[in-house]
Amino acid sequence: MSEIRIKQIRSEIGSIPKQRATLKALGLRRINHVVTQQDTVQIRGMIKRVSHLVEIVS
Repeated sequence: MSEIRIKQIRSEIGSIPKQRATLKALGLRRINHVVTQQDTVQIRGMIKRVSHLVEIVS
């Protein structure tokens, strides 16, 4: 499996609880925090749910 790097670019303040939980499940804690995850369908779905708060970095 390939890996993708995910970076949080916006704060979770003001977001709904499901989005906060998704950020936590991805392992993101603060703005500019970068995590590496496996590139799976489940992770891609989580990224899509919080796409306005994160970006994929190369």
